[in-house]
Amino acid sequence: MQSLSEGIRQRKTISKGFKDLDAFPKIPESYQETSASGGTVSILVFLFISMLVISEFIYYSGSILTYKYEVDKEADNKFRINIDITVAMECDDIGADVLDLSGGNVDTGENLHLTPAHFSMSSNQKQWWDAFRSARKSDEGYRSINKVTQIDMIFGDVMPTYMPDEIESEFEGKEFDGCRIYGNIEVNKVAGNFHITAGKSIPHPRGHAHLSALVSELNYNFSHRIDMLSFGEPHPGIINPLDGDLMITTTPYHMYQYYIAIVPTTIQTLKNTIKTNQYSVTQRSRQLNLNSGSQGVPGIFFKYDFNAISVSVNEERRSFNEFLIRLCGIIGGVFATSGMLHSAIGALADIILCQMRQKRGKMFQTANNVQKEQFEGKTPFVLLKHDNINSQHVSLVQQ
Repeated sequence: MQSLSEGIRQRKTISKGFKDLDAFPKIPESYQETSASGGTVSILVFLFISMLVISEFIYYSGSILTYKYEVDKEADNKFRINIDITVAMECDDIGADVLDLSGGNVDTGENLHLTPAHFSMSSNQKQWWDAFRSARKSDEGYRSINKVTQIDMIFGDVMPTYMPDEIESEFEGKEFDGCRIYGNIEVNKVAGNFHITAGKSIPHPRGHAHLSALVSELNYNFSHRIDMLSFGEPHPGIINPLDGDLMITTTPYHMYQYYIAIVPTTIQTLKNTIKTNQYSVTQRSRQLNLNSGSQGVPGIFFKYDFNAISVSVNEERRSFNEFLIRLCGIIGGVFATSGMLHSAIGALADIILCQMRQKRGKMFQTANNVQKEQFEGKTPFVLLKHDNINSQHVSLVQQ
């Protein structure tokens, strides 16, 4: 029996020791004070926390893009340029060619097409164009290599990735006033120059020449619209820096220059791997005055070069541990902050009420003192009882 009682005492001692270590002491309900203001604050806090938790879950369910830079180790000799440009000139009056760094003429082959087109757009094309330009310009610095933008990330399946065909009924009876240049060109992986200028080209040992003298100056109009310009294998959905570019000129002798730096890029999404090429671009345009000796040729010139650095873009999910940590921080921070604010506001209200009560008490005391002084300054009165009437009353008689 003695050993049993000693064991019970030891267990009680251990239990008491654990109770002393309790970091979350419980307050009896009889000591807790509730108020209407506290209930209102609690409701607002719960609503605010719910909003933050929902936004945090939306943030967690999305993906992030991480960028990694390294030396380009690809040794491909050939490279592909994908083009879809509409120029405000007839196809018979312009030529499109490529010259590489060696000065040799690159054969455009049968994959580059020039077809008559309307430079103005139909209503469905204009709607697509406006939405596309808004998507392209939604990111600041869209002409720099700082972010891979995909049109399907912005519009999903609602919007097609390429410009739709024109509505023929809207151009009924109108002649073609433009030329659409589209397709792809296989070039050497060295710096080069793709250009569109007046006159068809003829080859010669040192390159080629354009027969611009056969084109009337009245037909010169190098206003152009770039529907797509990309390098490497095309991937529908990726918005390139020059996609959706529109340039309008009112002078015949105008020169547009685009300086392009190409960076090989590998995009690892959650579903697949894409090898493409990002590029940054610097644009210059100027009006040529041949009579005053201006140097240059009217036309559209894309001067491209390859960067020795490649970029790897990985799409990743946010970790669940990060989600839990941020969630705990939100809930705990809001509770702690709201509690401190409620206590501070309550203390401030108590101070203000206390001062108001003290001020009111002083006012009452001052009024009583004034009445007392007025009473003491008058002729004293005595009370006399009259018994000669039925109802007893009190009258004041001046002494």
